[in-house]
Amino acid sequence: MILVSACLAGENCRYNATHKLDSSIQSLVEEGKATLVCPELLGGLSTPREPAEIVGGNGNDVINGKAQVIDKTGKNITDLYVEGAKKTLEMAQSVNAEYVILKEDSPSCGSCYIYNGDFSGRKVSGLGVTTALLTKHGFKVISEVIYNKHINNKQNN
Repeated sequence: MILVSACLAGENCRYNATHKLDSSIQSLVEEGKATLVCPELLGGLSTPREPAEIVGGNGNDVINGKAQVIDKTGKNITDLYVEGAKKTLEMAQSVNAEYVILKEDSPSCGSCYIYNGDFSGRKVSGLGVTTALLTKHGFKVISEVIYNKHINNKQNN
């Protein structure tokens, strides 16, 4: 089984109550190969919600208590992100996830990039909170971008 970000399968669960539908991810769900997850909702956040970024580091730093997740109003929502990451880890373990496909750039789900923490729209290399916790526990986490490159390479060979 594969665990995938719900927004990639068309669920309107992003901070701005939209989705980032990816047809190849949606196909995995329709074929029964994938299960949906939204770490932010599992952590207790609502839709819509204020955008949030990691301030002072990356997801590993948040897990280690050295950085925080702050929303655009300045509210510290670190505990909700950590709770969502823990519940996502429990889901990955319960479905024995082969791997996990999460939404790139998210403070929770980013696997290569996250926003830099000053709400300027700039991205930096780094892991989101959920990705950091999952990889710490041995799960392979990739973005939809990497997944689609892999699919396209397979189709072209």
